[in-house]
Amino acid sequence: MKCAPLTMTTGPPTRARKQGVLTLGLKADILVWNPVTKRRHELSSMGIRVMKATLKQQLELSHQLDFLQLPYQRVILEDRVALSIGGGIGQPRMPVLLLGKAHLGEVSVTVWPKLLKEICANKDIFVLE
Repeated sequence: MKCAPLTMTTGPPTRARKQGVLTLGLKADILVWNPVTKRRHELSSMGIRVMKATLKQQLELSHQLDFLQLPYQRVILEDRVALSIGGGIGQPRMPVLLLGKAHLGEVSVTVWPKLLKEICANKDIFVLE
């Protein structure tokens, strides 16, 4: 198994859902190579939860100040939540790698969209239901 080097990044967020995670500062994900999919496999997603000033700065820089009205952002702005470190190892992600699977659906049962199941079936990937 090959591991990607640990790097400190100060670049833009990798995904839109990372809103609320400090993406302008410390960030450390654990990435490994998945020989089945022939691409990186994210075992964890780590992030340090932001403080008011950092949240405002992120949203200003990304031109998303309207997000300040959303419930999660409001409780940060109003000091109603304890700041904590977030992230962790995704439980289904380890078996995907260790069992040589291509998709989370091969090791984790949930309601998968019909289109996803069809795409996977065409590639001989059978998701659990």
